[in-house]
Amino acid sequence: MTTGQQKPKAESSTTIPAIKPHLDEPRVTLFRVFNQTRNTEIGDQIGVAGDGATRRKGLLGRTNLSIGEGLWIVPCEAVHTFGMKFNIDLVYLNRRDRVVKVRPDVPPRRLSASLTAHSILELPSGTIQRTQTQPGDTLEFKRF
Repeated sequence: MTTGQQKPKAESSTTIPAIKPHLDEPRVTLFRVFNQTRNTEIGDQIGVAGDGATRRKGLLGRTNLSIGEGLWIVPCEAVHTFGMKFNIDLVYLNRRDRVVKVRPDVPPRRLSASLTAHSILELPSGTIQRTQTQPGDTLEFKRF
């Protein structure tokens, strides 16, 4: 390894492609996310923000999220909702896709973080309540 290069990080159980976060664009890879602990579907149109540019952009520019939509930001420990136009639910996950923190109905102009998180799901407001997702739950990601 030469000077200035970083040691590669261990990959999580799911391969993370770098894609555009806007779910209405044709080239977006989508995941179905299922809460194995509660036997409920979190969403069936979850996009991935897997590189620096898409993680920074996140959901900015969107006017809403429909039920079933969302964005999985990997890697990520913190998000902001500055510039957002709607409330969102946040689900923080560790490297084993286990929920470490939930924040329902986060309004615009807020910061939220979890230093133990490896990734964050940004979901329509009400998803956490509807699915009863709690810390300790295990999520499953299926690519389609």
